[in-house]
Amino acid sequence: MGKRSRQRQKNNQSAGRDRRDNAGWGAGYADIVKENKLFEHYYKEQGLVPEGEFDEFMEAMREPLPATIRITGYKSHAKEILHCLKDKYFKDIQELDIDGQKIEAPQPLSWYPDEQAWHTNMSRKIIRKSPLLEKFHQFLVSETESGNISRQEAVSMIPPLLLKIEPHHKILDMCAAPGSKTAQLIEMLHADMEVPFPEGFVIANDVDNKRCYLLVHQAKRLNSPCIMVVNHDASCIPTLQINSDGKKDILFYDRILCDVPCSGDGTMRKNIDVWKKWTTSNSLHLHGLQLRIAVRGVEQLAVGGRMVYSTCSLNPIEDEAVIAALLEKSEGALELADSSADLPGLKWMPGVTSWKLMTKEGQWYSDWSEVHPCARSEHRNNFEILPHHQNTGGFFVAVLVKKAPIFPNHSWGLLSFPSLSAPPPLPPASSPAEEGRVVQPPSKKMRLFGYKEDPFVFLTEDDPVFTTIQSFYNLSPDFPKLNVLTRTHEGKKRHLYMVSKELRNVLLNNSERMKVINTGVKVWSRNSDGEEFGCAFRLAQEGIYTLQPYIRSRMITVSVEDIKVLLTQENPFLSKLEDDAHAQAKNMGTNSTAHNPAEPQCPIQLCGWRGKTSIRAFVPRNERFHYLRMLGVEVFRDKQGLGLKPRDGAKDAEEEGAADNEVEVDFENGDENTSSEPKTDNSKHEMS
Repeated sequence: MGKRSRQRQKNNQSAGRDRRDNAGWGAGYADIVKENKLFEHYYKEQGLVPEGEFDEFMEAMREPLPATIRITGYKSHAKEILHCLKDKYFKDIQELDIDGQKIEAPQPLSWYPDEQAWHTNMSRKIIRKSPLLEKFHQFLVSETESGNISRQEAVSMIPPLLLKIEPHHKILDMCAAPGSKTAQLIEMLHADMEVPFPEGFVIANDVDNKRCYLLVHQAKRLNSPCIMVVNHDASCIPTLQINSDGKKDILFYDRILCDVPCSGDGTMRKNIDVWKKWTTSNSLHLHGLQLRIAVRGVEQLAVGGRMVYSTCSLNPIEDEAVIAALLEKSEGALELADSSADLPGLKWMPGVTSWKLMTKEGQWYSDWSEVHPCARSEHRNNFEILPHHQNTGGFFVAVLVKKAPIFPNHSWGLLSFPSLSAPPPLPPASSPAEEGRVVQPPSKKMRLFGYKEDPFVFLTEDDPVFTTIQSFYNLSPDFPKLNVLTRTHEGKKRHLYMVSKELRNVLLNNSERMKVINTGVKVWSRNSDGEEFGCAFRLAQEGIYTLQPYIRSRMITVSVEDIKVLLTQENPFLSKLEDDAHAQAKNMGTNSTAHNPAEPQCPIQLCGWRGKTSIRAFVPRNERFHYLRMLGVEVFRDKQGLGLKPRDGAKDAEEEGAADNEVEVDFENGDENTSSEPKTDNSKHEMS
């Protein structure tokens, strides 16, 4: 493939990506006329919308998309977040009248489990701009940065749920950026918080190198050792190897999310520019790429595994036509699953069984013989989500189950339409895999684009760095030390990370096959002056929930009131702690510590530093605010400045009153790493 062709393909894969599950609250658009006669003509003829509902469909498409939020489900304090939302913020906003619009109380999405996803009747712009919703907006931004809430479009939440993920599943997210669905996949792996290392993992891929770093940011909020971000063209993503019982084997995935780039006409409610840019040629040019990506996914799917194909387009050329081609050419190896009962309460339409093809000039094909047989389908188990049925965006979902291996000599015929408006016929994709036998990628060195990443280097069992750590923190014998890695071959190790056993397996066996952007969770960071106090590495807050089950020293049990002190004061004296915690801290030498509250409203584990006369928490800014909210301290920005405002008897913050007792934040540009580490009472012991 030539350079221009590669660039065109990359552009196609990037096209429409922001339209799928944009996690931001969005900037305003200039006034755009929400009118496109060709769009209306095209969809009237396709028959997707039930008879008599087309005007209602178009009216909904012209309305702003309401904001929806999802609570991070696997975290043990999800119930506390839900309680905070329902009893504080939702009650405060339900009686408001903004610009003549009465604000109704948010409602849980009936089809999302455990009330963890909520629908409002407010647009993102209203939430972001209205002074009456300022506290609610600040809460959303802060909790999003700390990984406790995802601001995600409702229909975008559907595909991960239909994958039916279990903690042992090996999962591939083929076109993952910006990462809201990836976050859901990670959450489902960690359904049991008592298991720090689930057997499964998520490999999240994206073709756009820069967008991979957005994906890393999204994934990092969840602090999981079971996520890896890679950078490849999804249509030819490499086949990976793993070591199985001492032998090399092929990695087949139990679950694959194939949320492909699309024209995005289901997103007109939030991406207003789609109204003036919509043409039929968008779908015609994307169809071939979408099918190649789906074929590559099927090739790497394990027999018995599930793949969800989804788009935020309503166009049958991108939806039903792709699924029909896959099913026809698989000759029974694939089955379209009936998922109609999987999400009770979700309103959906079955996919169409036939569709019409229009040229880019707006002319219909008049002779059916000109159109590939896959322009008709007997299958109706596809999901069509129409905007006017439950006030959402438009969406398409299909669930495929692999019933049998697809053999290497199997001939895939890719669907293409005989028209100058469509791309020329495509060559067959690389030969699909028989279970255990796959045509390997070319042996020539992989060409890498974008930023050059540091290497991933696992610590050896006798690494002197780890020997000191193991002794200092009295790690339990079952600590998986072979899963600890760093990002440098030479020089001092600055940070140590951990990955799960199976991700270690993938990393060790595929260094030349894939471009890894990021993986694992940070568990220790170097402290240059800490060596004289017994260990050169302090605990990292990101990895404390992964490490905590294995740490048997440097732990202080603190009360809820102690937690408030640690989170609202930069560098409190040990005497500020209650008697029990004060005594524990006095008996502990200077260095990194971990704090556990004795009577938490929700489990809280904090990393900190015990100085000569003081103690402090090393907790990212928005995470501090999250824990304070859970303990009854409301954090918001007032007109006089930024600060902590106590409620429900949060005496510590109120009584101290000093300026250095307040924690500042820029809510508009919140950064999980902007909680700088203020100097302790002994600056020599400051973390580096």
